[in-house]
Amino acid sequence: MSTADMGTADVGTADVVSHYEERYDEGVRLDRDPVNKLEWIRTRLVMDRYLPEPPAAILDVGGGPGVYAVALAEAGYDVELIDIVPRHIRQATERGVRAQIGDARDLPVPTNSQDAVLMLGPLYHLLEIEHRIAALSEAIRVGKKGAPVLTAAISRYAPAIDALDSGYWDDREFANMVVASLKTGRHINTTGNPAHFTTAYFHRPEELEAELLQAGLTNVEMIAVEGIGWAAGDLAERIEDEARLTDLLDLLNRLEGEPSILGASPHILGVGFVP
Repeated sequence: MSTADMGTADVGTADVVSHYEERYDEGVRLDRDPVNKLEWIRTRLVMDRYLPEPPAAILDVGGGPGVYAVALAEAGYDVELIDIVPRHIRQATERGVRAQIGDARDLPVPTNSQDAVLMLGPLYHLLEIEHRIAALSEAIRVGKKGAPVLTAAISRYAPAIDALDSGYWDDREFANMVVASLKTGRHINTTGNPAHFTTAYFHRPEELEAELLQAGLTNVEMIAVEGIGWAAGDLAERIEDEARLTDLLDLLNRLEGEPSILGASPHILGVGFVP
């Protein structure tokens, strides 16, 4: 599905492409601040837990500029990246990643060809449930039987937490967007400020789980990525101290599946398997 073929039912995708193409460099996000670094560390640890051994074939759907794809390729995996943003394809290719333009809902990849599928961005840029189910169904189609599918979502409550932490809660226009997204899950940036993100959908943990099951994935698990780690006042120092980071990661690992913690985590990983 090309950007030109999206139609009026999917105008949000054009905004998402414009955001990442013209206003925001996703390539530096995961190294920008301690919480983003924690997201990277925890996501990689979860990947190591579920991915088959290299040189397994991994499809990184919505893989952006290839931050995870590069790490996986260096670990010996056969990685291909699909993304709808041309800038991301250019950035990934420059990093040595095999990448091509594509839509998560209509993947240009053969059926039953992948040992694992990553979908760490598309679900929170698809407003309509039928589009999210279509993307998940495509992940199932291209995966081999038993292949793990790792999907990421942004918590419904993450914008409220971030607004308080960043001071944006005092920006009443942004605060109104946060309140609206708490009700509907839909985030529409009416300010034009790229710091206020782009068109997005924020999941409740149980909602993400239900969507994975509806699509047909089996043995579904929900995992808090950053968990309550974002609340550590000394997070930057902890990340630089190996022993203290190990201690923090042990705590987050113990709490990662606790239902009452999941919504407090900025990102949630849903893991399921191709039937």
